Amino acid sequence: MQQRMCWLSTSGENETKILHLQTAPHQPWRPYTAFPQYAVPDYKIPGGSRGWATYQKLLKAGWTLVPTALANEFSVSKAPVEL
Repeated sequence: MQQRMCWLSTSGENETKILHLQTAPHQPWRPYTAFPQYAVPDYKIPGGSRGWATYQKLLKAGWTLVPTALANEFSVSKAPVEL
């Protein structure tokens, strides 16, 4: 199983990115808080990134970091092009 993580914007927040996880290629990206089995408490740093502590834990555990642009590319439904 390929376990991946990515920093994605959340709806309703301007350019604020939080850690999202994907436990299988066919699964959607979901915020790290949706995975209590992987998430760890955030650091108490004002303005700190949500999910940074979880990111560090999962990176050490061998999870793959996916660039935001690549994650978004796979998340967008591609409509067939008419010729």
